[in-house]
Amino acid sequence: MKTNERRKVFDAVDLLTEDTAVSVPAVKIRNGVTMLSIDSIKPFHDHPFHLYEGDRLDDMIESVRVHGVLNPVIVRTTEDGYEMLSGHNRQNAARLAGLTEIPAIIKRDLSDEDAYVYVIETNLMQRSFSDLEISEKAAVLKERYDKVLYQRHRGKIMEEVARLEGAPLNVGHGDQLFSNREAVGKEYGLSSSSVGRLLKVNDLIKPLRNKLDNRSLDFKAGIQISFLTEEEQQMVYEEMMDLHVKPTVNMVIKMRGHSGELTRAMVQRYLTKTVEPKDKPLNIKVPEKISKKYFTGKEAKDIEEILNKALEAWFDGEGGADV
Repeated sequence: MKTNERRKVFDAVDLLTEDTAVSVPAVKIRNGVTMLSIDSIKPFHDHPFHLYEGDRLDDMIESVRVHGVLNPVIVRTTEDGYEMLSGHNRQNAARLAGLTEIPAIIKRDLSDEDAYVYVIETNLMQRSFSDLEISEKAAVLKERYDKVLYQRHRGKIMEEVARLEGAPLNVGHGDQLFSNREAVGKEYGLSSSSVGRLLKVNDLIKPLRNKLDNRSLDFKAGIQISFLTEEEQQMVYEEMMDLHVKPTVNMVIKMRGHSGELTRAMVQRYLTKTVEPKDKPLNIKVPEKISKKYFTGKEAKDIEEILNKALEAWFDGEGGADV
């Protein structure tokens, strides 16, 4: 290629990618799509969605082996490379299929708030809300509820996401500004209280969110744990694992009463202490022979008084010596 022709290509690339001085591995350009090293792309920080497993992952790996990655992933630039916005599963499948590069569309100078919109919306184009795990639903609702959804800016992002992902713009999400729980819940058929509880899931540390998803932590108990500090939650998680205990709501409520001063010893005590059942009244039957001999013709209150005095005398006297 002649020098001037090469310069024209580079000029076009600069316009398409708005290149910056980020230090990244060498890339190749194809029609505005950048081929990136798979290992140069980090997962989105605290990515809220689980990667595909089982048959769904196997099918994707086979498809990549046969056809390659047909739909480019979306990444943003970071100080030391790239961060994935859309395409975590494609990247995983490509790596497992033996690929070393993956086609990507690069976003530059993207704020965390805008980046999160890409992460959430592109995932919802692949899966319906009802198919998501508890922590994934919580992340979606948080994105809806937070003020990152300033309307006009979000609209532009949604138009681009729909175009890049090959999906229609109307993907089941209204264009109204979701300013409260009722509005957010209406979109997904949830009550205001359900939205509130799911939003609290986002306050759990990630290991506990994972336990909610695999059903090894009760949802109501998880909500109560979310009110503890992160350090306290970490203690609860570690003791759950060590003691092989599934906390009950009552256990966690007792811990919450000491939040701010909760110690590991206290966590252990509450996780291992069994709740004693309330004393059940004893139903003692007096043999008919004794009843006829001592209680015939007497009222219930008189019988109770006789029994009380007789038992006191028994336990206070010689008869109680062996008790």
